[in-house]
Order: sequence, then C-alpha cells, then structure tokens
Amino acid sequence: MTTVQRIPFPTVDEISRHCLVEDEPETVHIEIHLPGRIDVDRLREAVRDALDKHPRVLVRQARHRWWDRGYAWEVTAGPDREPVGRPGGTLAQARQRAVSEIPPLTGSPPVRIEVVDPGGPIDPGDPGGPGEGHAAGGSVLVVSVNHTALDGPACLRVLATAAELYGGADNAPAPAPVRAGTSPSSGSAAEPPPAGSNWARPVRIAADRGGARRGPTGGNGMHIAELPLPTRPRGAPYTVNDQLLVATCLTSIRWNEQHGRRAHPVRITMPVDDRPRTAEMPIGNGTRLVEVTFGKEEHRPEDVEQLLRATAARTRAWKAAARPQLGFSGDLLTTPVLPVGLRAAGTRLLRSAAGPWASTTLLSNLGRLAYPLDFGDAGAASAVWVSAPARMPRGVSVTTISVGGRLQLALRWSRHRLDDAAGERFAALFAECLTSTALDGPEAGR
Repeated sequence: MTTVQRIPFPTVDEISRHCLVEDEPETVHIEIHLPGRIDVDRLREAVRDALDKHPRVLVRQARHRWWDRGYAWEVTAGPDREPVGRPGGTLAQARQRAVSEIPPLTGSPPVRIEVVDPGGPIDPGDPGGPGEGHAAGGSVLVVSVNHTALDGPACLRVLATAAELYGGADNAPAPAPVRAGTSPSSGSAAEPPPAGSNWARPVRIAADRGGARRGPTGGNGMHIAELPLPTRPRGAPYTVNDQLLVATCLTSIRWNEQHGRRAHPVRITMPVDDRPRTAEMPIGNGTRLVEVTFGKEEHRPEDVEQLLRATAARTRAWKAAARPQLGFSGDLLTTPVLPVGLRAAGTRLLRSAAGPWASTTLLSNLGRLAYPLDFGDAGAASAVWVSAPARMPRGVSVTTISVGGRLQLALRWSRHRLDDAAGERFAALFAECLTSTALDGPEAGR
C-alpha cells in the first residue's frame, strides 16, 4: 500500500507505545446495539468510505530502530486489511476479544469491527449482558481500537460518519447541553484546592482474586450495565460528571473498608476532551488527563451534597487550568534528545518507580452520546457502551456514556487485581454509591 504521509508520534501515543504490556492489551472497546440487521457488505463499503473522510485513522507504525529519534505513523492510501468482519459466536465472546485481542499497530487501520447477530433478546445469563430489550433480532457492532493510535471519542466520530454513509440518515452531532451558571450564593464560587496533597500516596483498590484459580488470570474482565441517570435539584452547581466522581470515590473507599484496607486519599484520573464533535474533529488521542483528589477527611461525608459542590468546584478549576495532555512530565519524557530506545527504557523504569503514586482509578465520562448513530434501515443505536483499558497499577477503569436518558456503564478490571466474581461485586457497589448521590428535586439535564 502506498504511503502518503508520515506523522511523528504525539506525546500520548509515544508514552502508550513505551508502556505496552503483553497480557493487558491497551484496547478501547465500543459496543453499539441496533434494532435491525446490518448488511455486512454495505457496512464494509461505508466504513471504507468513512476512512477516506478521516484518513488519520488509516495509520500503521513505521519500522524503526532503537537509535531513531522517535516513532512515526505511516498514513496509508487505504486499509492494509479488512477492518469489518462477522466472525460468528456469541456476544460474550466478541466482548472478550475486544478487551483481550488488540488490533496490531503494524496494519492500517488499527481498528477491528465485528458484527454480531444475537438472533433474539440477549440471554440474561450472558456475562455482562445488558438485559432484555437491546438488539432483539438486530445486530451489535463490537469495535476494538488500539488505544496507542486513537481514543474512543475519535472512533465514535468515524463510526458516525460510517452510519451516515451506510443509511443516508443525518448523523450530525447534537448541540452541546447548556450548563447552568454558578452564582456566589450557590456556595461554590470560590475554587477550593484539591483535597490533600498531590504528593500524598493515593489508595489502591484492594485486590480480590479469591476465585482466580477457577477462571482466567490475565487480561481484562468487563461488566456492562444500564443505570438510571442520578437526579439532582434543578439549578444545582454540580453535574452528572461530579456525581460519577463522588460515586467512584465512595465505591473505592467502601470496597477497601470491606477488605480491611487503611484509609488513604483517593485520586481519580479523569480525561477531558475539548474537541468539537463535527466532521472536522481531530482524530487520534485528543483527551488531556486531570486528577481529582479526595482527602481522607472526605471518606465519610455527612453531607453528600456538600461533597458534590466541592467536587464541582475542584473539577472546574482543573479543567480550566492550562496543562499538557499528560502533564509536563509527559512532554519531558518524549523530548527527542535521546534515541527512542533509551527513552522507552527510561519511561518504563520511571513508570514502575512511580507506580505507588499512580491514581486510584480512572473515570472516563463521555457525556451524552453526541450522534444518533442511525444506520438507516438497521435503525439508530438503542444502546452504546465504551470501555477504557484497565492496566496495572490502577487495575480498574470506569467508563460511562448517556444514551436515551439512561447511563451506560462499562467497568473494566485487570485480572491481576480482581477476578471476575470480584469485578461483578465492585460493579454492584458502584451502582449503590451512584444511587446515594441522587438527591431529591426535579432532574436537571446532563
């Protein structure tokens, strides 16, 4: 395939490439449920045309030597291999492939789209199944993305283009929701600093692998669920994202209490994405990471609403701060002064040494689904799940997206930290903690 362009790896791509671990694939999983059946040949054609409209997806890693100054992407004129297939098997098997079998960087595009036809209501016994009503007689698209090349929001943009080309329906992004302003009387006009010190060692989610001998011991496990959006009083200064942060914090605390762990600050890594969702959206890894800290004094909040208000002020301050995608240390590690082979070794060494100070977990909230994902005669998406990698030392990631007024939750865990039974219990605890943030009053939109 003729190479038409060569792009040096950006900071996020290079750090991800340095830190790849064989038994914890760096994949983003996207799952789209449609009410009707997809024609695979038509979908292949639509995806091929969508890739032409978003050529930044058509990348493979260029060959390199350890003394080169950096890695580079080769942007190809077309796919090296067919990204769309119908492998057969169950939805559970497709999900497991999505979190365990990474599309290689050596072929363009580093994305795999599998069409699954459950043939009826999803079996309630299917592990991680979303329950009845989704994809009854329809199709499910299970997408696996190599996260070194691009992230979930970028892939959703490409899929929205493919949907429009497949069915001819308008898949333009919906307008972003208007946020209510925060007045001084709301009690959160002053921006408080993060609770505790960013140098304090954060708590780890307690390992629980009691049943590991009876199941897989490597890779990621995953649980997906559909939950009601937590309510909040109209005009409240906090958002659903703040409620998710508090719920994630409380889940980590209560889980550790159940496992006899001592209290430490909880630090949550949160991706922030400022890109537009239009057809001109920059494709690649475009989110920047901020960290929200909850001090030990906030572990047993007497007033959940007060904690929500403090969290809202804290996240606004972090989102507004000018900061590189991975912080200044990320830019420093990828400065092309030393050969890339030496930088890779140094990055892995520093990552290992800094492991005890890594955040407790990652919460990625994609907000409302920006696109209808309308595939014409196959219908518009009735449910969408997205899940982020869960590599150690964090070992747990929480990803949410809102579709049709419901919250689609995907919890992923490294089996080095949790076995699958423990992961299911952790997901149930998260649902309880999210309910505890739902306060009385008319529901305001996201």
